[in-house]
Amino acid sequence: MSPSSSLWRWRWGSRANGPQGSMSRAGGVSEPVGPLKVEYSTRPVPQPGSVWGKLATSKLHLTQIPDDLICRFAADTPLGYLCSYPPSRPKELLVIDPGSSRYYYWLFVITIPPLFSRVFSRRACFEELQHRYLVAWFICDYIADVVYLGDMLFKARTAFLEQGLLVKDEKRLCDRYLLSFQFKIDAASMLPTDVLYLVLGLDYPEIRLNKLLRLNRMFEFFKLTETKTHYPNLFRICNLVMYIIIICHWNACLYFSLSKSIGFGSDSWVYPDPNHPEFGQLLRKYSFSLYWSTLTLTTIGETPSPVLDSEFFFHVTDFLVGVLIFATIVGNIASMISNMNAARAEFQHRVDCIKQYMRVRKVSVDLEDRVIKWFDYLWRSKKATDERHVLRYLPDKLKAEIAISVHLDTLKKVRIFQDCEAGLLIELVLKLRAQVFSPGDYICRKGDIGREMYIIKDGKLAVVADDGITQFVVLSDGSYFGEISILNIKGSKAGNRRTANIRSIGYSDLYCLSKDDLMEALTEYPEAKGMLEDKGRQILLKDGLIELDPAKLKPDTKDIEEKVNRMYAALQLMHAKLTHATAYYAQSRQTTRDTQTQITLKCFRECLQPVDKFLLFLV
Repeated sequence: MSPSSSLWRWRWGSRANGPQGSMSRAGGVSEPVGPLKVEYSTRPVPQPGSVWGKLATSKLHLTQIPDDLICRFAADTPLGYLCSYPPSRPKELLVIDPGSSRYYYWLFVITIPPLFSRVFSRRACFEELQHRYLVAWFICDYIADVVYLGDMLFKARTAFLEQGLLVKDEKRLCDRYLLSFQFKIDAASMLPTDVLYLVLGLDYPEIRLNKLLRLNRMFEFFKLTETKTHYPNLFRICNLVMYIIIICHWNACLYFSLSKSIGFGSDSWVYPDPNHPEFGQLLRKYSFSLYWSTLTLTTIGETPSPVLDSEFFFHVTDFLVGVLIFATIVGNIASMISNMNAARAEFQHRVDCIKQYMRVRKVSVDLEDRVIKWFDYLWRSKKATDERHVLRYLPDKLKAEIAISVHLDTLKKVRIFQDCEAGLLIELVLKLRAQVFSPGDYICRKGDIGREMYIIKDGKLAVVADDGITQFVVLSDGSYFGEISILNIKGSKAGNRRTANIRSIGYSDLYCLSKDDLMEALTEYPEAKGMLEDKGRQILLKDGLIELDPAKLKPDTKDIEEKVNRMYAALQLMHAKLTHATAYYAQSRQTTRDTQTQITLKCFRECLQPVDKFLLFLV
């Protein structure tokens, strides 16, 4: 039975004779009989005299009664109290993390009403639109009000960071929101301005323009989307186009309202008379106004000249706003295009530098063509980015996590690394480097000194003879080679030299782990180093590539050098100790001589004192 059940079962131990096992009724106080054993609970033993304690002393075996039956019919009895004891854990307060997906999805919901509110100006200017769909507008308006109210509750439950930790205290969250400037804005947007409908009538939807104070949530959603999306430049362009359309829309509504106040058809600048069949339709009114607004804001012109002073002022203002807006648009678009092509421009700069170098150094045409094709393959396969350069801003822990997710499965395919501890594998995945080889490139040649091991990520490699044509075997994705040579195992017949020629058949993507990086990582894991050497020795023994006769083992130059260094260090230490002992002996000897001289002089003076006294007496 789980702890969340309606009744927690209690078992009583057997009664025992004596003070602890008997029931004492002196003074009318009942004491529980025997030890109380609790299942699923850490609650204290019931106190004598309590309802729970009395139930405990009644020797009632609750385990024999169905849970739902007890809780259904004993709600108002002491047994019902036991059903509800111990109380269930209080529900955790719903707190929204600003970095969670829930917060982002709510921003999307709260963004829809402000976008919908941009039709306020159209409803206010084009009265037919307000009259035809009056009920629908009211329904949408009050649904938006409910969403706005829910947003205020949402903000009161939104956590914030303090000293790097999310604050989830209900009182602090509410107080912080209520004392913020944002609460004042939200409260102003929720003012019941709809009561003005009773005074002004239903032809003035602009009385709800205070709802536009919620536009900041729309801007917050756009910023968060720009951060989350994988195509930020495309999103910026779409966002900019949306702003242009909204500005043209509002300007069109202002033009129609100004024409209405001046008088339709009163001159050539204002909107023509709606009584004319051609200009009486709602769609024609809006399309004509939007066309005029677009021509004016883009400073294209080709519109009738203003006649009245108010028309001149409005027209000039539109021109100035249009120049400012489209200057901003051109600058933003240029910046976006530049950002979109930044990677290509940097890559092309590298290619141009290599071309210029090869031209100055008079590299052969064939080799130059191979280099250019290699760069072209890097760009087409999206491998031109340097991983270390891209990840340089991340902390080491995040770098390690990304490297683990990308390289760990590949590294575990290598036999000698399969049983290594996680810490060493993390060190190694951070040191893996991607390399790309062109068709016909030799990864290694027979007899070369092995300084790296390779793991094939993509492509095919061929083990070829010395002629470079005869193929012995083809290595494909997931294969690896060179792992033994970088360990420099004693007794290896090949030493640390390559035993085969390996050539790339096509374009090949490989991961490289250098010997220096491996040894640097193993300095912190000496046990792992011994285990890797043992594994490598077993592999060599299985392949018959290790020398078992100690007499035939060639001395390892590195081991001899290490031994000589250790002997030299020991000699240096012995020489230092001997010099110190010699200096101490000379100092001690001189001190002893000085002490002997002082004692001799003192004894001589003491011996001469009686003689001096006798001579003085005679005189």
